[in-house]
Amino acid sequence: MLELRPSCEHCDKDLPPESQDAQICSFECTFCNGCAHGVFENVCPNCGGGFTARPVRPAKAWKAPWWLGDHLASTKKVHGPKNVKAHREFAKDLKKIDPHYR
Repeated sequence: MLELRPSCEHCDKDLPPESQDAQICSFECTFCNGCAHGVFENVCPNCGGGFTARPVRPAKAWKAPWWLGDHLASTKKVHGPKNVKAHREFAKDLKKIDPHYR
């Protein structure tokens, strides 16, 4: 189950469970849209994968127990600003490859 991390790993922007601004890679590295696609150019600085929109967990028990009330979002921040200059060097070739083929 997704952790639904509470903030961007790079800029620490709040990303509450209902945020449509949250982007994740397949390892759940979590960034805001501005960092994921602007700063990191769709190359995860942790693993090299691509980003996709993080799903929003239902806030209402439409079909209990599968909702936010029974499966809370994480409150643990994973924050550590990345070295953007080093990332650009790391990503210069990766960003040319479709994330599905990295």
